[in-house]
Amino acid sequence: MLGKQQEGQLIEGLGVIETTETDNVVRWDGEKLYVEHDIYHNGQLVHSKYKRRVTREVAQALAEILRDHH
Repeated sequence: MLGKQQEGQLIEGLGVIETTETDNVVRWDGEKLYVEHDIYHNGQLVHSKYKRRVTREVAQALAEILRDHH
């Protein structure tokens, strides 16, 4: 299993440092491609398995890979 990756940023309006943790696995729910993130404010979990859509560029790259391998 791949390790989880973290990223973070200051949310000035809330006065918190928001970090997210993800396994970077692209998922499909029948309508959209997404990656699940756990979101933390100042180290405290505030949202588990938040669905963040992948960008159009990532979706296009995946579609191209799938076309080339089928």
